[in-house]
Order: sequence, then C-alpha cells, then structure tokens
Amino acid sequence: MAKIAFLGLGVMGGPMAGHLLNAGHAVTVYNRTASKAADWVGQYGGQSAATPAEAADGVDAVIACVGADADVEAVTLGPDGAFAAMHEGTLWIDHTTVSAKLARKLAEAGEPQGIHCVDAPVSGGQAGAEDGKLAIMCGGTLRGMTLAEPIMRAYAARIVHCGDAGAGQQTKMCNQLAIAGVLQGLSEALHFAKRSDLDLDRVFEAISGGAAQSWQMDNRWKTMAEGEFDFGFAVDWMRKDLGLAIDEAEANDATLELAKLVDGYYAQVQEMGGARQDTSSLVRRLEE
Repeated sequence: MAKIAFLGLGVMGGPMAGHLLNAGHAVTVYNRTASKAADWVGQYGGQSAATPAEAADGVDAVIACVGADADVEAVTLGPDGAFAAMHEGTLWIDHTTVSAKLARKLAEAGEPQGIHCVDAPVSGGQAGAEDGKLAIMCGGTLRGMTLAEPIMRAYAARIVHCGDAGAGQQTKMCNQLAIAGVLQGLSEALHFAKRSDLDLDRVFEAISGGAAQSWQMDNRWKTMAEGEFDFGFAVDWMRKDLGLAIDEAEANDATLELAKLVDGYYAQVQEMGGARQDTSSLVRRLEE
C-alpha cells in the first residue's frame, strides 16, 4: 500500500480519492476550497493538507484531478506546488484533461528530479468515478506505468498505455472528438424523428440494435427526447476539451472540420443558457 497525495476533490476526484483510501492506501487530500477537503475527510477519513506541497511531502505518489492547464500548473509548479516537495522516485499521475503540451512540459520538469510522470485523463464521467469503473488513457514511460497501474486499479475498469508523455492527453482528445460527432448525429436523428411524427420509443427499438447503436444512444436518447440534461459532463468542459484538440491539430496538421462545427454549436447552447448542462443538450439548438 502506498502513501498518496490527491489534489482536487470535485465530482470526479472526490470519489477517486475515496476508492484509494478504501483500497488501503494512506491518502492525504488537498483542495483549493479547504471546506471540500474537510468534508471529504469527514466522509472517508484520511487527512487533509493546506497546500499541494504539504500534501506531497514524503508520499509515494501525487495524483491530481483538477480543472484545466492553469490549475495543473498551479498545483505542480506554482508557489507551494507539489513538484518542489516531491523526492526522487515519486510518481506523478494527472487525471485532468489538459493539453498534451503541458503533459510533456511536466514530464520534462520532473525528469531531473527523478519524478515519474504519467498523464492519465479519464473517461466514464461522474458515474464511472463513483463506481470505480473509469477508462484511463495514459502517456509516460514504461517505468511510470509500472508504478501507476496498481494504484489506478482502485477506480479503473480499463487502463491503456498509449505512448510517451502527452499520448494520454492526445488519446483523450480522440475520445472527445468521437463523442462530439456521435452526439451531433444523434441530435439530428432525434430531431428528424420528432419532425416526422414517429414514435420515438419504436425508433429507438429499431435502430439501437444495429449499426447506429452507441453508448450515447443507449443512455441519452430517452433523456434527450424528454429535455433532461443534468447528467454530469457539462458543455463548458466539452468546449474546453474540443479547444484542446483543435489547438493540438494546429501543431500536428490534423483536419478537424466536424469538431470545429460542433464546437460552434456548443457555443450556441452556452448562449441559450446551457453551459452547465450535459453534452447531450446539443439537441436543444435544433429543438428550440
């Protein structure tokens, strides 16, 4: 069992840190809003720290699940950041979805200190975090993965080593690009079915067993039809992730025509007041 610092206790990080504690690890948590850390300790046990550096002092692994690039830089390289307190051989795992550029920057910063860095964004949403069934896509060295995998098993159903530093983040970009395209197609299919006065349950029964089937269709067709959009991953976060992919495409010369189009559609959903609704709210711009 390991001594672990966990930084970031949002809807994803809180349950993930809880799984680590329940697996027998010694967990110290840090959250920018200290009351969240206190609440977590009250619910799970463990202990909290006032800064990332304090949390990281003397541990075997530091894990983060925060918001965006700036948040990760703050908890690693900023004042009171974790990297300054991490000793040689410490493992760094970042579950935040950030730019591949930042993942590579942290790997370079950690190398002289002997810090093993793994960029490990996740898929599966809040339910996956709570159930301990996340899919994790990882970038980093083989040594880093050897150290990280036994720890991540506490909350993962699938762990895949995708390549060197940054490859985990690039793979997460592929994940988000695929989801965005599927949701746009699903939104148009549902909209078309409604305009055709079809029985939506029968349409779903007919097409969900064939080539059109997807996780989004199975889990969001009915709620999209009913105008329910309170199922976790928000439009604001999807736009952040699509922006990361579009930026990365400028560096690797990839063509992301549909991603740019859907990103613009999500901007319209934000203008309609849907910034905190889940990504299936994409259908609203067709319905309203």
